[in-house]
Amino acid sequence: MDVLKRNNVNVSGTGTQPMVFVHGFGCNQHMWRLVAPAFESRYRVVLLDLVGAGQSDLAAYDPARYATLEAHAQDVLDVVHALDLHDAVLVGHSVSAMISVLAAIREPARFAKLVLVTPSPRYLNDVGYTGGFEPADIKELLETMDDNYLGWSTAMTPAIMGHPERPELSAELNNSFCNTDPAIARHFARVTFLSDNRADLPRLRTPALILQCADDVLAPQAVGTYLHQQLRHSELVVLDTSGHCPHLSEPQATIAAMDLFLEPRV
Repeated sequence: MDVLKRNNVNVSGTGTQPMVFVHGFGCNQHMWRLVAPAFESRYRVVLLDLVGAGQSDLAAYDPARYATLEAHAQDVLDVVHALDLHDAVLVGHSVSAMISVLAAIREPARFAKLVLVTPSPRYLNDVGYTGGFEPADIKELLETMDDNYLGWSTAMTPAIMGHPERPELSAELNNSFCNTDPAIARHFARVTFLSDNRADLPRLRTPALILQCADDVLAPQAVGTYLHQQLRHSELVVLDTSGHCPHLSEPQATIAAMDLFLEPRV
């Protein structure tokens, strides 16, 4: 299978250093449209869709293969290999932040830096760890998705996006969720919300920016603090905004934080 077609890969920009953008759950590469162009004059920008999302090859989505995030991490590496990318900046949103971490752990020589946008290594609370959700919360969420995926999407997207004064943002996110194959979305939701990548964090050696929002229902500030403590080469930036998608709601602040992290250090 052609990897670049499988993941609907699009390349732009006039720079030489690659910058790879990986979207979150229920989304696609179009969600980076307010951020990615800002880097096209300095980087070789690579956009992709996770298998099962956007214009990817939906027939390639095998629930058994994609039962863990590791398979998506391998897909990212497949794209990196196909384009022969080195010294890349890997930008991952939400669940794809952890996918990016897993890819960089597997092949650290391929990546110079990671940008982790609203990441979480585990959504469930645990002893000594605040993920934001109790098991009953996730059970109810997944059962609601099974019963009425479109209704779940309509109800959840305003909380995920934040910014109630800008309803067009949650409407866009809802449209993206609704355009995702419901069976794939339900499966990927289970993989996402039941994942636990805490044990992987100490294995990461690539410098990482943790970009968090001050009020995020999916990734509370305790999660960002935990990640910063676990990732030895990390920087934590908390944006003074709400929601889980700052690349859509606060693109200029997102770009500015990335620029500061990526600029050469003396």
